[in-house]
This record gives sequence, C-alpha cells and structure tokens, in this order.
Amino acid sequence: MIEIDQRPNPPGLHALAEAALGMIREGFVVGLGTGHAATAFVETLGDRVRDGFRIRGVPTSSDTAKLAQRLGIPLVPLDEIQAIDVTVDGADEVDPHLDLIKGLGGALVREKIVASVSRRLVIVVGAEKLVSVLGEHGVLPVEVVPFGLSLCQRRVTELGLRPVPREAEGKLFATDNGNYVLDCKLDKLPNPVALEQALRAIPGIVGTGLFLGMADTVLVEHVDRVEVRQRRSS
Repeated sequence: MIEIDQRPNPPGLHALAEAALGMIREGFVVGLGTGHAATAFVETLGDRVRDGFRIRGVPTSSDTAKLAQRLGIPLVPLDEIQAIDVTVDGADEVDPHLDLIKGLGGALVREKIVASVSRRLVIVVGAEKLVSVLGEHGVLPVEVVPFGLSLCQRRVTELGLRPVPREAEGKLFATDNGNYVLDCKLDKLPNPVALEQALRAIPGIVGTGLFLGMADTVLVEHVDRVEVRQRRSS
C-alpha cells in the first residue's frame, strides 16, 4: 500500500534536499546517490556537516565521492559497515507502486548495491519522473562486462528490447566498475519482474536499472510543494 502526503515547501531541488535531510539523524550512515537531484542533497548535507552535524557517507560513484570530500563529508567504505541507515538517491522513472528505473547517470550497479544494504531508500525526483507504467520514457540502462558486450546485445534483442551501447566523448562509456552500459529502448513494461529475471539470466549482465520493491519513500518536487509517497506494509 502506498501512502501519499503533501507538505508545503518552497519549490526547487533545495526543497527536496531539505525534505530528505529531515529524515537523517545525528550519527547515521548515509548512502549518497548520483545524479542531479542527489547532488543537491549532498550539497545541502555538506552545509549541515559544516555546522557540526555528524554523519558518515557511503557514495554510489566516484563523482559523488569527490563532491562529498570537497564538501567535508566524512566517508566510510562499504565493507566497513553492516548497514546504511538511509540512502538518498534520484530516479529516472517512478511508478505508482514506487518501483523505479534508474541508471541514466551511469552508476546503477553501485546504486543498487548501496540501496540493498540500506534500512531506508529515499528517492528524490521532479514530477516529470512520475509514470503510470515503467518504461514510459523508453530507456532501461543495463550494465554489462566488456567481454560479453556483443553477446548481451544479441540476447537482449531476442527479448524484444533494442539495446544501444552508451557512448561518451566519442567512445564507449565505462562505469566506475569498468563495465559498459546498454541503453535498451523499450515500450511500457507490463511485467518488469519477469524482464528483470530474464535480463539477469544473460551471462555478462551484471545489473539492470530496474529497482523493484526497493524504494521506501519518494519525495516529488512540484511547483509549490513537496509530495511524499510512502511505501507501507499492507
């Protein structure tokens, strides 16, 4: 069951960041997401840390790690902790069940690892990221090992998707893990669980941008308010 609340707040990413920061407590280990909205949160958290707020961060990408270090946010390696209290991250699509598509920022596997060890996953998005069915925006990122790129392209095509290797600056884009990303063109997904299972069964695919049943809270930026969507147990 999804609970929806609406809280008045100034518009903009700052309002989202402040709303997310309200869910962080002194002494927490905080997962730090990657992307535009997540960056706004990290910057707001950095301001609070400079004022004496004590937390430790676990970044989901090298870019986020560099930003956190520049802001003075203390970081802790994932292998030195048992769990993350709260992770704040963005998403590319959010459906009515709070299932997500992520990965346009290129950090999908590390984001999923961090989310999986988090007691609470908070997603911050603009209203344009809300969809009625996953796949409405037409792209699902999939991370693959370089050795299996051509095989993965063929197998993903056989599933009815249209995989395109992501490029950056005229060459194949590489994730922080040294892998490549297939941006899979698709239509709406009536059964994302089945697609996730089929993709993960392909040798060489190490992760997909489908984050199913993982988000606990979604904060949505509207013009005049921040909407809170909360996953609750039935």
